[in-house]
Formats: sequence, structure tokens, C-alpha cells
Amino acid sequence: MSVILQDEIPYDVTVEKPLPGVAPLGESSWLHLDEAYVAQLARKAELLAERRAEVVALDAGAVPAAQELLRMVVRELIEKHGFSGSSDSVARPDGRAVALNYKDPLGTLAQLVQEDFCILQKQGNEHVLTGALLCFPASWTLAEKFMKPLVRIHKPVRSYDANIAKRVQRLFDGVRVGRPVWRFNALHYADAELFHPRTEDAPREDDYEERRYLRSERQVIMRLPETQAVVFAIHTYIVEA
Repeated sequence: MSVILQDEIPYDVTVEKPLPGVAPLGESSWLHLDEAYVAQLARKAELLAERRAEVVALDAGAVPAAQELLRMVVRELIEKHGFSGSSDSVARPDGRAVALNYKDPLGTLAQLVQEDFCILQKQGNEHVLTGALLCFPASWTLAEKFMKPLVRIHKPVRSYDANIAKRVQRLFDGVRVGRPVWRFNALHYADAELFHPRTEDAPREDDYEERRYLRSERQVIMRLPETQAVVFAIHTYIVEA
């Protein structure tokens, strides 16, 4: 088991909001870099080498969106986080040069940022998960959600009723280019493993007395300007409870 912890969570997780509980991101960067950057990216590299089929999925129709996302991430890292780069590579803060492989946009993103990403595209009346880099799942499994619409994705969530489903769909329909929104969750776990998949028929039932770690996801929802796909970016924090 990998134990990779942050020193703190940079927002107050005690302020609970009902679903979907979003707020404008404002001028903040939609990407975060913290003290766990090198360790989390090393864990991503292990997962891509050993379990790629479990952490990366991309429909052919979502390839342009994934490539657009990679371009936006590179631009954000250079403009707001002090990265240096060229047309074919980016230098990380730890000195490693990452080749920009647009034939494998999600695999390249895994080498650049701590965030995981879900790409959702409108099909009919709902947004469908057509691509994802999900190295750090919080008790769900990519294979069960890939190419499924929002309602089906949230099937095991008891609070995700018809009313919440309509509100979330309106949110995904209404998110505007250049105006991302964000939310967070807070979950307690018995261990600090970042790769924490669970299938729908095996829900998490940890003993509360054994929940030693607080896990929180900073979730940013944004629309890509060219492909109009919606991106759900997830930055995972884990601290001792």
C-alpha cells in the first residue's frame, strides 16, 4: 500500500453543501500542485505501467476532446504554474521532461498533473462518460461507468434521486466556457491508498473506528471551448484524520 499524504486540505471540509454544491472557481487555477506532486505522479506512473486498462478509457469519439484538454493543461501549467515547455515537451518542477504525445493524451496528462479527469459528452438528453484518466478512484470502478450517462453513473449513490439528477444535468448543460465551477467532498478511509476502486456490488463498509484518514476531492467542472465537452477534474487530498 502506498502512503502519500498532504500536510493539509486547502479548504474547509466541514462546510457541507447539498448536491451538487458548486461554486464559481473565479480567478483560481483549475489545476492544483501541492507537496505530494512528485509522489502522486510516481504512483500514477506505476498504475499506468501495471494496470493501464483499469485507469484509462477513451472512446474514439472523445479523442479530440482529450487532445484539447491536454493542450489546455499545458497552457495552464506554463501560464500559471511556472512550467517551461515547447511544442513537443514540458519540463516538470522536478526536472523531468515529459513528451507531449497527442496520440495518448490521457497517458500524457498522467505524467503532468495530480488531477484525474473525466470527459463527458452530450448524447441525447444526458452527458455520457466517454473518456477518463482515473488513477485515484474513491470507491468506484471506471469499467462500470465508462460510456454510461450521469444517472447510471450515480446509481449506487443513495442521495442521487430524480431531483438531484435533474439539477446535475442542468449544471452540465449550463457550465460555460471560461467559467468553471468547483465543489468538494470529504470521506473517511481506513487506509491511505490512492488507488481505491470498488465495484457497485461491493460497497464500502469500513468500521468508523478504523477510519484513520480523511480523503477529499477538489472537483472542477469546466467546458472545453472547441469540442464543447465537459471535463470533471479531480484533485485528491489525503491527510491523517
